[in-house]
Amino acid sequence: MSLLNKTLEKIEPLNEEMMKISRERVDFLLKPVGSLGVLEEIAVQLSGITGEMYPDVSKKAVLVFVGDHGVFEEGVAAAPQEVTGLMANMTVAGKSGVGALSKQAGADVFVCDVGMVSDVDPKSGILMKKIRKGTANMRKGPAMTYDEAKLSLEVGIDVAERAIKNGYNILGTGEVGISNTTPSAAIFAVLGDVDPGELTGAGANLSEEKMVHKAQVIRDAIALNKPDKKDAIDVLAKVGGFEIGAMAGAMLAGAANKIPVVIDGFISTAAAAIAIGLKPEVKGYLICSHASAEKGAAFGSNFIGAKPFLNMGMRLGEGSGAAIAFNIIEGALYMNREMATYGDVGLGVV
Repeated sequence: MSLLNKTLEKIEPLNEEMMKISRERVDFLLKPVGSLGVLEEIAVQLSGITGEMYPDVSKKAVLVFVGDHGVFEEGVAAAPQEVTGLMANMTVAGKSGVGALSKQAGADVFVCDVGMVSDVDPKSGILMKKIRKGTANMRKGPAMTYDEAKLSLEVGIDVAERAIKNGYNILGTGEVGISNTTPSAAIFAVLGDVDPGELTGAGANLSEEKMVHKAQVIRDAIALNKPDKKDAIDVLAKVGGFEIGAMAGAMLAGAANKIPVVIDGFISTAAAAIAIGLKPEVKGYLICSHASAEKGAAFGSNFIGAKPFLNMGMRLGEGSGAAIAFNIIEGALYMNREMATYGDVGLGVV
């Protein structure tokens, strides 16, 4: 049996009994019921994910997957493709956005090359899992083969499982890849039956005129490749990206191992849509960090049924929102574990 199928078979629904017990405690904490809002929801979700009242989420990792895109040649990005490799190296060095924010959160960052055009220096610290040097141009044919799409998922599973075996008990997903808002918009356009123009944003500061062109490129790619929205792997293969598949695989691995996975912005949410398409139960293991300012992000979050709890006008990607969210998630755990209950002070619920 393939690694992908083994992982899918291991994924179970959340522990409803533990969620009920956790909810009862949260409601009995020394506060008005519901007064700590999202923190309460996160605490209950963590119990459902892990099967524990007070799970440990102190060893944090952001898994950053890196890949390039053949559709870049269609003029859908403002930045040169060389920026992908540059940012991968800056992330390893802790000098990118996610690198800096992860330091503050006490999280480690692991960078994995799934499909950069540039070669990786073996001494760089980047994990080398390159499938090939960039996807194909989806305006001219499928972005990857069906087997390559499955391989990208299995790369993500492997990297996440290695992190989990090394004791990491909460994961964030991030990405680097010039042009990757294009396949992300394409994925949601297919899965949600919506015109790409409603989803196509500026990415890395693309002009209004080029955004119109970008939307047409996506329309052309979908018309040519005819991805089957009922087959998440087919969608990934025809209009996706290697790093998107790898993030989806990491989410599957987290769910299979009862580890919470924090998703970032638009591109990470597209990966979540692929993961949920493969196994709907995955949704319960995902914590959506922030409402990205990228144009299609609200649609994407609504499509997967996620409720981002941070709204900070961010659209950097990289896993930067996930790194910030670690602080909030750990706060939810402290709330549940450290607060007294009404019973502790001899009162009834207020």
